[in-house]
Amino acid sequence: MTQHAASSATDNPWIAHPATICSIRPETPGVATYELAFNDPDRQSRYRFLPGQFNMLYLPGFGESAISISSDPEEPSRLLHTVRVAGNVTGALARTHPGETIGVRGPFGSAWPVAEIRNSDVVIACGGIGLAPLRPVIYHLLRRRHEYGRMTLLYGARSPQDLLFADEWNHWRSEGLEMEVTVDRGDADWKGQIGVLPALFSRLDLAPERTTVLTCGPEIMMRFVISEALLRNISARRIYLSMERNMNCAMGFCGRCQLGPAFVCKDGPVFTCEQMQPYLHLEEF
Repeated sequence: MTQHAASSATDNPWIAHPATICSIRPETPGVATYELAFNDPDRQSRYRFLPGQFNMLYLPGFGESAISISSDPEEPSRLLHTVRVAGNVTGALARTHPGETIGVRGPFGSAWPVAEIRNSDVVIACGGIGLAPLRPVIYHLLRRRHEYGRMTLLYGARSPQDLLFADEWNHWRSEGLEMEVTVDRGDADWKGQIGVLPALFSRLDLAPERTTVLTCGPEIMMRFVISEALLRNISARRIYLSMERNMNCAMGFCGRCQLGPAFVCKDGPVFTCEQMQPYLHLEEF
């Protein structure tokens, strides 16, 4: 089972709350992290989210876009969204500046099962901007390092310039996170691995009975990550993936993000592999 938060249960989920863009940090080409603060001090103080949840960011005149929260859940006053330009809304967001106001609805959706997987070895496998919705998990696990077994991050991107949050890696490693990083195409300065992310599983010595896999990224990548995990006898119940769909209402009413009987915005975005197995053979799921 995946976890849902009740932190917004007393709020009207249809109302977008004004929030100020405090800072914009360029991350990689076409990707930036936006730090937001609600204009209402009471809402700012009450706001909570769980790792893996998302907000709907509203740009007047352009619409809304579902964006995963990429900051530390235990520092809710520092609300970060790492956004790749991929449409009208995110394009409009890329043209904003610190001090401007946008609307925020949320948080919405299921969360990564950080409580259920205590005492597990954890493999986080993500590609490109897929690291952003998993960064809150990394923060959570490292804060409670003694509650989990071996922790490994498998991360891949198209090129070294597309790797996110590299300035945090040394800290993560020092806190006990093992990392394997690969890129599709290296450059003259790249000394790391080149190849597809699922191939990194061959470098791991896994104990399948106590290993949990969390994955997010391009669907074709997640499909091969799941295959590698299943080949190593990791149960489908211990494999979790975060799905992306064109989410419009975030409430499961409009049907835009329906996948089989599930609505990604309401029932996901985090699902178990067991839940998604009937759709894994479909093109683009």
